[in-house]
Amino acid sequence: MRIDIITLFPEMFEPVLNSSIIGRAQKSGVLEIVCHQLRDYAFDKHRRVDDTPYGGGMGMLMKAEPIALCFEDICKQIGKRPHFVYMSPQGKTLKQQRLRELADVENICILCGHYEGVDQRLLDEFIDEEISIGDYVLTGGEIPAMVFADALSRMVPGVLSNNECFTEESHFNGLLEYPQYTKPSVWRGKEVPEVLMSGHHANIEKWRKEKSIEVTRLKRPEMLEEYDEK
Repeated sequence: MRIDIITLFPEMFEPVLNSSIIGRAQKSGVLEIVCHQLRDYAFDKHRRVDDTPYGGGMGMLMKAEPIALCFEDICKQIGKRPHFVYMSPQGKTLKQQRLRELADVENICILCGHYEGVDQRLLDEFIDEEISIGDYVLTGGEIPAMVFADALSRMVPGVLSNNECFTEESHFNGLLEYPQYTKPSVWRGKEVPEVLMSGHHANIEKWRKEKSIEVTRLKRPEMLEEYDEK
């Protein structure tokens, strides 16, 4: 998978997406993440990519043409049109199911918004999907883009050592993850559940499923309602 990111602050992504698991995946060639400085596609000597909105109002608006030129250049670089995502508080809230679907997409481009947003004509003409990471507003789209890119990247085959690293986690199958324990077996008088040390895999699997449902009912009951409907 290749992920292209259109941003005003490409330097923000380096320490996050070029280290740890995602960084190793890039070095191994399983994943490629390329950041593009939007100002490189501006026209004037000040490299401005924003202007005042028609009709008045607070703040500035990102101009359509620099974004369009950057995206078209990316299309030329990879020889095809990537799925174009705009990180926006108006988008659909990111869910694990959508990540599972997008993990099969070979090329994805992410636009990081700023100021008061983006000229609507660009959104109408170019954007395939708007995605939000929650019902709140941040100072820019870089952090949401990092969240999206990280969550998506770890679903790509070969990024994690084993698919079970994510298939057993919270949200993947519509439930929260079961409680987990490590050594020592007794810590400050509290013991690890006996079933986990029994070696009986069927019983362990049954216990984990029951606990997942129990935890979901306690912490996120609305998820359990959706799960029951499946």
